[in-house]
Amino acid sequence: MKMKFAPEGYPFIVFFAALTAVAYFIGSAAPAVVPFILLLFMFYFFRDPERATPAEDDIFVSPADGRVIQIQQVLEEKYLQGNAVEISIFMSPLNVHVNRAPCDGTVEAVVHTPGKFLSAFKPEASLMNENIAMLLKGAFYKVLVRQVAGAIARRAVCRVRPGDSLKKGERYGMIKFSSRLDIFLPPKTEIKVKLGDKVKAGETILGRINKEKF
Repeated sequence: MKMKFAPEGYPFIVFFAALTAVAYFIGSAAPAVVPFILLLFMFYFFRDPERATPAEDDIFVSPADGRVIQIQQVLEEKYLQGNAVEISIFMSPLNVHVNRAPCDGTVEAVVHTPGKFLSAFKPEASLMNENIAMLLKGAFYKVLVRQVAGAIARRAVCRVRPGDSLKKGERYGMIKFSSRLDIFLPPKTEIKVKLGDKVKAGETILGRINKEKF
């Protein structure tokens, strides 16, 4: 199967490919080694593999690849204006960084908030770091997904706008170089992951919800 790459990666791939070629033809093979290694890393980092998203309509899938570093009940006052279950996922530089919709829904808001660039695994990073929040309205609930910048990741990309519709598992953005993603689910969600679990965007089931309770 042919590997796809996130469109945000092409400027990096072209740059390091050109740098490798220039270093090789002007100098020799030796000075081309470093840019070539960086080129290979760019191919690896911006890979965008296909995913098999579960079909059930009562589940939330992970919006990011990585490791679950936080699960907690919170009061989310700014967007959801109520209680929620917050799950935080840390993405290392080795993870796929393309983000996917956790459920079907309509985008109600996309808000970019400037901030700091603390290490993404620190709890305070969620509140203090630069981030992009996306509010997604489903048939029975609202879900908040927040792309959080880190010490290395300096830019998140959200490709959707208010009014756009997303299907569960559909690509909607990415964060460039290691980072964190927070997702806020309805408080009655039955959580299916635990701290330390490794998850895959669009595939891993984070939680299940009983729609009859809404």
